[in-house]
Amino acid sequence: MHMLSRIVRLRFLSTDIDAGLLFLRVSTSISLFLKHGYEKIFTFSAMAPTFSDPLHLGSTTSLIIAMIGDSICSILVIFGLATRWATLFSFGVIFVAWSLKFKYLYFHGLGHYAAEHGQLMVLYLLTHAVIFISGPGRYSVDARLKG
Repeated sequence: MHMLSRIVRLRFLSTDIDAGLLFLRVSTSISLFLKHGYEKIFTFSAMAPTFSDPLHLGSTTSLIIAMIGDSICSILVIFGLATRWATLFSFGVIFVAWSLKFKYLYFHGLGHYAAEHGQLMVLYLLTHAVIFISGPGRYSVDARLKG
């Protein structure tokens, strides 16, 4: 009966919050980098002329900002270096993209499409908010630099 209780209550799993934060940081940032950051770095010149310009800064400037958020900030978050600043910057980039995508699709009567395809962006926003609030945890460069 004792063994069954351990299994049902999942007592064999660690409750290391820092390990959970490490997993959240790394898995989310790798996903963001591979899905969006990598593309922006290696197809920059092809994307620049037609990239969305939501803040009226110019399409190249907007692409640079998005590239920083999706690639450089993702790499910083993976290592846990300047983690809160990197997640804040990346959150801002994703939030602008999400809100404009949502607005555009609803404006054109495609609200159901926005709801279905905005889920990944919302997950990125939520995980970045959690990392920003909680910090990177002890398995990070930030923690090592603190001593």
